[in-house]
Amino acid sequence: MKLYVIVPLWALITATQQAPTQENCQCEFISSEKIFPHDKLRSVQSSVSDCNSNVTPQMTFGMESLLLGLDRRLPQLEEDVAMLEEENDGEMYGVLSLYVIENELTEILQLIDQLNSTSLKHKRLIADITQKLEEVKDEMEELEQFDTMQVVKGQQTNQRLKRDLDQCRNNVLHPIPQPTQPKSLCPFGRFLNISEPRVFTAGEYPGSYKYGAWGRDPNPEVGKEDWHWLVPMTSANRLANYVRLYSTLSSLIVGVSTPGNVLIHPSNPTTNTIQGPNNVLYGGALYYNCYNQDTVCRFNMTTKTITTVQLPKGT
Repeated sequence: MKLYVIVPLWALITATQQAPTQENCQCEFISSEKIFPHDKLRSVQSSVSDCNSNVTPQMTFGMESLLLGLDRRLPQLEEDVAMLEEENDGEMYGVLSLYVIENELTEILQLIDQLNSTSLKHKRLIADITQKLEEVKDEMEELEQFDTMQVVKGQQTNQRLKRDLDQCRNNVLHPIPQPTQPKSLCPFGRFLNISEPRVFTAGEYPGSYKYGAWGRDPNPEVGKEDWHWLVPMTSANRLANYVRLYSTLSSLIVGVSTPGNVLIHPSNPTTNTIQGPNNVLYGGALYYNCYNQDTVCRFNMTTKTITTVQLPKGT
């Protein structure tokens, strides 16, 4: 049984080894498109990198530093020369002054030489970079020919569309038309921008007194919570001698004084009458600047009595 199995296997192996081998298949692919010049692209990238590394803000900073130094040295040299002309004694002082001026002039000449050399380097660098940019531009135009999928053109189109869209949003090229107003019977058109109503009143003394004070007692006596007060400057736009009371704010607006005036003194002005519009009614008493004094008067509206407080010097 074992011999019967081994013989066919040996025959199969022998037959397999004697079978002829197949030949290798080789295909040649010829592209209709040009081979992309990767070396040229790397060269362009290298040129751009060189331009970015050569042009730095430090170049401008160095030139500005030299100009600033020269701008400060020249006025100093002029001052030293003028001082020498005025105070030259023909002896040691004049010699020392000339030596100082000579040193300053030497430093100025050195700055000028540095400026000239730096400016010359910048001009050469600008010329070199300009030439490189022209070469990069030409090479990029050649590389765009390999853009068979038109990716670059698509990006340029997208940028242009985005720019046009921004301009449209800003109403630069295509302003938003204003809605047309419907026709109306009024020959002057419709009312526009109507705001909330505002009411103005001339008060009880229209045009008579330009200055004064008014308000409501924040700490009123019982039963006088709605009372308002008015102190018009009845003399010289800065003097007064009475307080006018109103039962409500509406009464103050329309000029109906109830209960009326509370007289501080019959004369205006006199001692302890009101000077200036800086008045306030608090707790049933009027506080104000006493006439022609550096004191504060307190006039009790109920008892009609006056107390004073001396202000500190300089207030």
